[in-house]
Amino acid sequence: MPQLAFSRRSAIRGLGAAGLLAALTGCGVPAAYVPEGRREGPDRSERDQSVAFSNWPLYIDTDDEDENRRPTLDAFTEKTGIEIRYTEDINDNDEFFGKVSPALMSHQETGRDLVVVSDWMAARFVRLGWAQKMNRSAQSNVARYLDPQLRSPAFDEGRLHTVPWQSGITGIAYNRKALGREIRSVRDLWHPDLAGKVTLLSGLDESFALLMQGNGVDVTRWTESEFHRMCDQVESMVKKKHIRRFTGNDYTSDLSKGDVLACQAYSGDAIQLQADNPDIEFVVPDEGAELWAESLLVPNLARHKANAEALIDHYYAPEVAAELAASVNYVCPVPAAREVLAGSGDKETAALAENPLIFPDDEMRKRLVVARDITSAERASLAKRWNSIVGL
Repeated sequence: MPQLAFSRRSAIRGLGAAGLLAALTGCGVPAAYVPEGRREGPDRSERDQSVAFSNWPLYIDTDDEDENRRPTLDAFTEKTGIEIRYTEDINDNDEFFGKVSPALMSHQETGRDLVVVSDWMAARFVRLGWAQKMNRSAQSNVARYLDPQLRSPAFDEGRLHTVPWQSGITGIAYNRKALGREIRSVRDLWHPDLAGKVTLLSGLDESFALLMQGNGVDVTRWTESEFHRMCDQVESMVKKKHIRRFTGNDYTSDLSKGDVLACQAYSGDAIQLQADNPDIEFVVPDEGAELWAESLLVPNLARHKANAEALIDHYYAPEVAAELAASVNYVCPVPAAREVLAGSGDKETAALAENPLIFPDDEMRKRLVVARDITSAERASLAKRWNSIVGL
């Protein structure tokens, strides 16, 4: 399983690479946007059977006997003859954006055929025209098995340029035994018995949707006034010292040690926390929670686009998706993988098929939504307001 100390949905640090991009485009650098017709380069897939795949650390299955072996990648190579140059070189969305943006702004290759970034960052790539349109006619598994709830986010309608790698839920984790009561709503976090025992996520993109849902906001079409109303509420709780602190993924340590009793949390982390402490529960609040994804995309001028698309489709075969889900324990973007796991001869593996944090049931799905992302026009002012509260 992935280590709890590692965060894939990392916090925005100021305006990060987005601020740098804005500065560059205002100082004589050619316009960053690349129109659809200029994104593809010569595809060398047929004569060079390889794919350069950049991913986050600890975000793929590994062999029990040899952690350097990745069975699902090995199976693809054995089946197709395509070699994968797999690199775990994405540690932070903004940091990675900073690595590749100079090349993409200059209409040059990045040296990568396939990358995984959080959807709010994928939205930035799509808006800038830095992600190529995929050939869905060559991706029958994607067309057939992609989770309907993830098929058409606002930033990439119809999922033409991106495909979820893994998904997850931002909700609430809490220690039921230590708290002595149940949490059902975001509003429950503000109860006096949790004063100084609550943490929230520090990243703007990671935190805002759930907090607005607590106010009854439809986060598929939230407004700036609703955002600022939520900020007023959080700011008030900071002044009262009700919120202990804002965190990255280190909230898991606070909760495990008992320093906090309730926190904003990710479903994938909760599964692992529960394995060590069955008193920890994860809640999708009554008002709803955010369903998010980290997505695969093919950057502009990738040399092996067809091979990358074939690898993506490989991961949408239910048996392959099941193997990956069993290893990483995030929400699987291939619901059909549930039947594969349920049929496993291994009791622990089969039990994963019944875990709603990997395969949300119908009741839970009614409360999950994909939030509207923050637009480039909104980001500067909203990030400034949020970061002033968080202390970034």
